[in-house]
Amino acid sequence: MKAIIPVAGAGTRLRPHTYTQPKPLIPVAGKTIISFIIDSLLEVGVNDFVFIIGYMGEKIKGYVEEHYPDLQKEFVTQNNRLGSAHAIWTAREVIKEAKEIFIVFGDTIVDVDLKKIIDDPNSCLGVKMVKDPREFGVVELGENQLVTKVVEKPNIPKSNLAMVGLYKIKEVDELLKAISDNVEQHISNHDEFQLTDAIMKLIENGTKFSTASVDNWFDCGKKEILLETNATLLDKEGYASTDLPPFDNSIIIHPVSIGKNCVIKNSIVGPHVSIGSNTKIENSIVSQSIIGSYASIDEVVLKESLIGSDTSIKGIRQSLNIGDNTEIDFS
Repeated sequence: MKAIIPVAGAGTRLRPHTYTQPKPLIPVAGKTIISFIIDSLLEVGVNDFVFIIGYMGEKIKGYVEEHYPDLQKEFVTQNNRLGSAHAIWTAREVIKEAKEIFIVFGDTIVDVDLKKIIDDPNSCLGVKMVKDPREFGVVELGENQLVTKVVEKPNIPKSNLAMVGLYKIKEVDELLKAISDNVEQHISNHDEFQLTDAIMKLIENGTKFSTASVDNWFDCGKKEILLETNATLLDKEGYASTDLPPFDNSIIIHPVSIGKNCVIKNSIVGPHVSIGSNTKIENSIVSQSIIGSYASIDEVVLKESLIGSDTSIKGIRQSLNIGDNTEIDFS
């Protein structure tokens, strides 16, 4: 089985961070988003990967090659980002011989039993119930609990089951043909070639699709979702730092993830804070935030913040001599 990881997007909703860092390399709970995806697939025996790169693709390629040198991998460049199906179509030459493919979008972290999906005799879609499905691909089920219809961002959804960017496809040839037909005939949806439309063609031609419900789904495209993901994962076993060195005159409120060679002085850090390596925090209070590597934070109060690497923030120190009946507001 080949794992197909589309990571060509520009991540516009996370700017300014994605001006200098591709979204899959943004850290959450001490790991990059792309590492969560790769590690989860390796755990269930998938070790053949195709990465579809584009925006800052060399950074993603360099990261994967450095951190996963023994991984069986290929990189395909999607020069024109024309939708999810177009990304798969771009990689058609390297996946056409695969018996099965596992597609995972490169900005998605899911908590699901991947082994159950792999063992399912049918093709399978990862799904999650959502309150407002109009912003997602939506799945409709029949009486036998097999998929009868998939629709991309419907105005009037007939289901609240959203696709989460996780697909196991057994009929690889049929999928590639459906995508090629749509591309050649310029059949697009929302000005893009959608994987949803190709899957609907397979369903119409008799392909059986099961669904797998995910426990947690984090579409890490916005600051708020990244911070929520960070907090949720830190609360789970195995993600937070447990063996921290002593920090000078500081209080650490767990759970936190603190990288190597960090300096923390006269500060309060936590809860739900992730800090990259070689970062310095002094005279500050930091909670519910993600801070990159080689950052410098001094005399500031940070809450629900996303701070990039190699960043320096210094606050203003006040010396006051205040008499009675005085009110001062620094907000």
